[in-house]
Amino acid sequence: MPGLVLGTRMEQAIMSDWTPVAGLRIAIDGPSGSGKGTVAKLVGEALALPVLDTGLLYRFLGWLSSERQADIADENAVLKLLHHVISDIEWRAEGIFFENRDCTALLRGEDVGASASKVAAMPQVRHVLLELQRKLSGQGCVMDGRDIGTVVLPEAEAKFFLTASQRERARRRWAQLNQGDSEVSLQQIVEDLKTRDARDSGRECSPLEKAKDAIQIDSTTLRIDEVVDRVLAVLERRALIKRV
Repeated sequence: MPGLVLGTRMEQAIMSDWTPVAGLRIAIDGPSGSGKGTVAKLVGEALALPVLDTGLLYRFLGWLSSERQADIADENAVLKLLHHVISDIEWRAEGIFFENRDCTALLRGEDVGASASKVAAMPQVRHVLLELQRKLSGQGCVMDGRDIGTVVLPEAEAKFFLTASQRERARRRWAQLNQGDSEVSLQQIVEDLKTRDARDSGRECSPLEKAKDAIQIDSTTLRIDEVVDRVLAVLERRALIKRV
C-alpha cells in the first residue's frame, strides 16, 4: 500500500548485546495499561528490531474520524475515510505520520482511546489494517496490540500476553496522563478501563484474548525491567536470540 512504510533495523540501529534469528516476530498482547507498549519498545531496543504499536493505527483512525467529523458509529463512514487517507499514512517504528506531520503525540488521550476501541470493533476496518500489519511484519519486528498472537501474527515465533490488576492498570494510566495537563481522576480512569475491557473482550471481531501458545506474565508487582528480562530469557531459552 503506497505511503504505508516501516522503519528498517538499519534506520533505528543501536548497540545491542543480542542477535535475533532472521525474521523474528514477537507478538505482545494485553489489555490497556498492562505495560505491553513499554515492554515492546524496550524489547525492540534490546534486539534492534522495529517496534510496531498496532493500537496507534486504531487511535489514529479514531482521532482522524473526529477531526474530519466522520460518524464514529458508522462503519461505512469510517471505512470510507480510511480508504481516502490510507496512501497518506506513514506507520513508522517511531509512530504515525500523516501528510508529513508527526501525529503520535495527539493520539495518547483518553478520548482518542475510547474512539480507537470503537473503530477497532469494526470488522471491515480491521480487515484493511490486518493486511497492512501482516505485510510489514515480514522482515521481523516486535508487534503489540490486543489480537497479535491470535489473529494478526498467529504464526509468530514468540507470543506473550501481559496482564495486571485493573486497579494497577488504571493507576499507571492515571500517572501517565498526569505527567501533562490532564485532570482526569483515578476513579474515572477505572470506569473507562472497565468499559474498554468489556468492549475489547466482548467484540465479535478479533476480541482480546490470550493465544493458547502465549506465555502470560502478570506485571502487577513487577518492575518494567523485570518483565523485559523475563521476555528476553524466554527468547534465549528458545534459541530465538543469542548474545553477541
